[in-house]
Amino acid sequence: MDSTTIVSLIIQVIAGAAGGNIFAKITQFSLGTVMNSVVGAVGGAIGGFIFQGLAAGLTSGGLSIGALLLAAAIGAVSGAILTVVASLFWEPIEY
Repeated sequence: MDSTTIVSLIIQVIAGAAGGNIFAKITQFSLGTVMNSVVGAVGGAIGGFIFQGLAAGLTSGGLSIGALLLAAAIGAVSGAILTVVASLFWEPIEY
């Protein structure tokens, strides 16, 4: 892995942890602060590996603001999604 991939992955992990916590705070899908952070960080990393091709065109000339913002957005959204999925498995909604 080159340095741009590592920087993008670090940003996605941090954004995933933040996205998992923020989404859990505004919804009922919470596992607790620590678990929201851990699951969100894992979701950010998974989302980063899955959508790595989206930022490939932006990082061809090195790191740019657009590539960093895209990496943060992908990490935050995928971290929030995995937090919701984990919360539904951990404590299913009862109707």
